[in-house]
Amino acid sequence: MRVVAALAIVLALSACGVRRDLKPQAGKSLPPAPYGREEPRGASALLEPLPQAAPERTVELRQRSEERADDPFDLPPSD
Repeated sequence: MRVVAALAIVLALSACGVRRDLKPQAGKSLPPAPYGREEPRGASALLEPLPQAAPERTVELRQRSEERADDPFDLPPSD
């Protein structure tokens, strides 16, 4: 009985993952077009993250210990 219940739950949850094109809710519209564009962007374009949201890593990781450079802003606390 438990196996049948677990199988039913798995089948019900798998049906929730249906993919469809995104559309605005009834009575609402997509955001207006940005300045300089004739038409607003579609839902798929709005879901793509901007480059500032996930920048590429440009710094190489250190492979071995190195002496730190002098930091002029590393000052002792003032009284």
